[in-house]
Amino acid sequence: MDYKTFLETIYQRHSSNVKLGLDRMEAILERMDSPHEKLNGLHIAGTNGKGSVAAMCEAMALEHGQTTGMNTSPHLIDYCERFRINGRNIDYRKLLETYFAWQKDFDETEASFFEISTAMAFDIFHRQRLDTAIFEVGLGGRLDGTNPFRSTVTVITGISIDHPKSLGDSIELVAREKAGILKESTPLVMGRMPDAAREVILEVACERHVPVMQYGIDFEARNIETSTSGTRFDYRSKALGIELNDLCVNLLGEHQAINASTALTALITYMNRRGLAYSEDKIRGALQKVNWMGRMQILNTKPTVIIDGAHNEEGVQALVGNVRKMFPSNRLLFVVAILRDKRLDRMIEDICTVADRIYITKNQSDRAADIEEQADVARSTKTPFEIAEGVVNTVGKAVDSAADDDIVVITGSLYTISEVLAADMFKRKEKEA
Repeated sequence: MDYKTFLETIYQRHSSNVKLGLDRMEAILERMDSPHEKLNGLHIAGTNGKGSVAAMCEAMALEHGQTTGMNTSPHLIDYCERFRINGRNIDYRKLLETYFAWQKDFDETEASFFEISTAMAFDIFHRQRLDTAIFEVGLGGRLDGTNPFRSTVTVITGISIDHPKSLGDSIELVAREKAGILKESTPLVMGRMPDAAREVILEVACERHVPVMQYGIDFEARNIETSTSGTRFDYRSKALGIELNDLCVNLLGEHQAINASTALTALITYMNRRGLAYSEDKIRGALQKVNWMGRMQILNTKPTVIIDGAHNEEGVQALVGNVRKMFPSNRLLFVVAILRDKRLDRMIEDICTVADRIYITKNQSDRAADIEEQADVARSTKTPFEIAEGVVNTVGKAVDSAADDDIVVITGSLYTISEVLAADMFKRKEKEA
């Protein structure tokens, strides 16, 4: 079986096996001799920001000489992105080797696509004897395939409503699902979140004797400034007794300062628990080397083209706020393609508060919202808009119509930005110039 056939097999044969519950995952891991119980590392949940926090923790751990494994989802271009070893995507041959070793068990347990991916990550990270494993929760937490991980530190980045059919349609219900990853006495680092979510998580933490550090109480980011070169901030932690001024993370947006302070608190807590020393200089260096695509990522200049994977109301609000502050006098053109199971009316309405024009299209996901459904919302706001078929084609239209000092923002879904990244259209333009 080659790599292409392997991908077709796990997508087509296993993608329909999604069922809530951990029975199958636990059965697979037991057959693997419980690699999830033999790893040190961080387990990260949250509605938004968990991927960025994972990537920041990875960068800081690597800078301190740790060997790392990071498991995230979804991927943007290639499935191998879900498995990073020491900051690099895994070689596909290692994935094939691992899949074949456990294929019979995956088939017998009727494992889902996500369960297979997560189980392989546990097995690979353990067999590679990596110092630090970082797992990003896929969906929710309580019933997520990553939940069996016996992490050294737990992180919940933030809470808002997303996937209401699976996680609930209230902040409290979503928070309880996320809190399902808390383990007895394992420290928790909490990012910025609504009070209603905080109260639920603290209640679960108390029941499980979990020590907690909270954003805004035990640590915070201050004096946040963002530009096209990165995000600067000061870090304070009463709990850890640390003050670090004028840090700069290479990810854009005020929310990334909050994510960075959360990651910094989690990483230092992790190193303290393992008896490892941290270095201020290495922290500073690591934050400049974070490898995380698709989050306010600039792909082009003249015009400036930005992709951002905002895929829910909170994410879009952060994007809109950052774009408004970073480019207060520029003309803003948005290319939008959202999934139909999102609150697309609120997302598009928020975008229309700053957009001079919107280009509406449909991505290739089976869950993609119809173009006309999205256009109806834009029409109701009286924001000028155009509709077009295909994400890449629509981006081309927006860029061709833009002046050199205009800003083109592509957003609405990770599926949307993945199509742009896969097309590699801006790099080709640079080569042709």
